[in-house]
Amino acid sequence: MIEWDSAQLREIAQEQGTPCFVYSHAMIEDRAKKLLNLALPFGCCPRYAVKANNHPDVIRLLDGLGMHFDASSSYEAQELLDLGVIGEKISLSSQQPAHNLPELLTKGVRYVATSMHQLELYEATTGRPSAVALRVNPGVGAGHNNRNMTGGANSSFGLWNTYVAEALHFVHKHGIVIDRLHIHIGSGADPTIWGKMMEAALDIAETMPDVVRLDIGGGFKIHRYGDEKEADMIAIGAEFGRLLQGFAAKTGRKLHLEIEPGTWLVGHAGVLLSEIVDIVDTGSDGHTFLRLNTGMNDFARPTMYGSQHQMAVLNDSADTEEYVVVGHNCETGDILTTAPTDPEGIEPRELRSAAIGDTLAIYDTGVYCRSMSLKGYNSFPGASELFI
Repeated sequence: MIEWDSAQLREIAQEQGTPCFVYSHAMIEDRAKKLLNLALPFGCCPRYAVKANNHPDVIRLLDGLGMHFDASSSYEAQELLDLGVIGEKISLSSQQPAHNLPELLTKGVRYVATSMHQLELYEATTGRPSAVALRVNPGVGAGHNNRNMTGGANSSFGLWNTYVAEALHFVHKHGIVIDRLHIHIGSGADPTIWGKMMEAALDIAETMPDVVRLDIGGGFKIHRYGDEKEADMIAIGAEFGRLLQGFAAKTGRKLHLEIEPGTWLVGHAGVLLSEIVDIVDTGSDGHTFLRLNTGMNDFARPTMYGSQHQMAVLNDSADTEEYVVVGHNCETGDILTTAPTDPEGIEPRELRSAAIGDTLAIYDTGVYCRSMSLKGYNSFPGASELFI
């Protein structure tokens, strides 16, 4: 967990009100510079996965530092363009076909087809470039549960690997070149997992003779709680480099690498401040619950994934108690201290003894919170946002 100044957070909660997301410019900039300086043998292009946190200030900061971008919908791509990001810095890989594909292509957005249907739509688009990227499902996935695996037979992402020959036949017939291969498996921290992913990607790239750029996707984990591991980008980059050099020695092809981190870039840079608005219990054999003035309408990750986040009651108590932390939505599932990887389970947390009115901080909420929440549920207003 990144260390925040608890006194400063308490002051922000008092002055700004809660719930409030607080983001650190300095933390984001530090991570971005580390990625931009990542050395790969034939070049590397880091792309920020906009779905992670699409706040305009995050986009402008990363754009100014020279970061490129990954959009997961044509609407995200258009938002980037509207914020002044040039099209050539945007890669679009979407489950849903683009609603404005001709306009995006005209502005230079790099398109990634994720199915045969999308390839057909691309081919039929007037004025399209002659080169396109293709996302392929390599048949393997990684993640702490099925909900965050984006590869393998249970995932709909990308063209299934055995259909690559069909795609190559189609583009050859229509005078199109697939010059970029996009592969993503999910999330992980172990360099050996990413090494296996790279090996699978290179096996597919070997069958695609016009590919000059390989996009390995994102999913680089951060440590949020307990025994979770954080992705070491230097070690992972070294493993990627070793395998890319081996591929070059074998085939004579020097592939430029692209990566799409979101969580690793901005996850640590956010904290959600909330107020404890009630404390209830279910008797001596039950639990003591801290009810907050936030929940799944701002912060859905525990409900979706059973994700774990460090929490702290920001008071001066020397005593601790076990609590189950819950949101304010009228849903039994609005539990913020779920069991690890199990959104159905409950795992109490040992926290400082709390009182109604205390501030509770939820750390590492810079990612997949404002951009992935049940906004408007129970008509609760969304959390405010502050950059420091």
